[in-house]
Amino acid sequence: MSNLPPLSAIRVFEAAARRENFTAAAQELGMTQAAVSYQVKLLEERLGLSLFQRVGRKVALTEKGRALAPILTRAFDLMRNGFAVLTQDNSAVLTISCTNSFAHLWLAPKIGAFQMRHPDLAVRIQADDAVVDLARDGIDLAIRGGKGDWPGLEATLLTHNRLVPMCSPIWIDRHGHIADADALHASPRLSPDDMWWHEWFAAMGVQADPADGPPGIALDSQVMEGRTAIAGQGIAILNHFLWKAEVEAGLLVEAVPSYVREIASYWIVYPPHARNTPKIKAFRDWISAEFATAIAADPDGRYFPK
Repeated sequence: MSNLPPLSAIRVFEAAARRENFTAAAQELGMTQAAVSYQVKLLEERLGLSLFQRVGRKVALTEKGRALAPILTRAFDLMRNGFAVLTQDNSAVLTISCTNSFAHLWLAPKIGAFQMRHPDLAVRIQADDAVVDLARDGIDLAIRGGKGDWPGLEATLLTHNRLVPMCSPIWIDRHGHIADADALHASPRLSPDDMWWHEWFAAMGVQADPADGPPGIALDSQVMEGRTAIAGQGIAILNHFLWKAEVEAGLLVEAVPSYVREIASYWIVYPPHARNTPKIKAFRDWISAEFATAIAADPDGRYFPK
């Protein structure tokens, strides 16, 4: 026989043979007894032989049925074990994608608290500023900056962002206070082509192109820009809440007083079909609560703009 009988009929026979009871098999499979009887009859007709014999109101395996049953049970056990291993491996590891700045400045210092709540869950952080394909790259969820409109993904808002030009007190001591946004435009800035500078200057009413100002050191991550600013090497445009510890320690100060909310916000994103997967739900609930607590503790919106 070149083709297997219908898998649905095979599955029903295996359950009925293992229990030698159509009613019990029906309960196990979530079917009616009549449906179980029908599937067994289809299989018998396909094979051209009897697998069960009816003894009064009970059923018993025939010699052919008794020979076939353990083979199918082993096959289903192998499949069950295979899927169990696959599900176990997948459910035991949470892979998170996020930017380098979010990973280093926010997630890495806090992820231990999540791990302690879920000791059986291994966490893997993939820090990359490139936008990854979650399905292709084996990523469970991502923390992304944007407007929350990624096709094929569900997004939950974490926080809005405040853009702030920041420098160290050392820099102020050396160069003096900057009067306003126009004066800042004429000052050397770190990564002057950064789109955040364009966004900040536009919000402050400065029409000149930020790139037309003095040349500055070009750095490829907010982490490097912030660290360079702390060292007194220039003015960086930063996401304020990511540098809260450094601000409160007096390592960074606002170069020019302003209140500019970034166009993009931070979101946690994941495939819609996985929204209630235990590991994704656990992380989403944890990180949402972390941001909700931080936002509630910042009623003036200094770090987390409304």
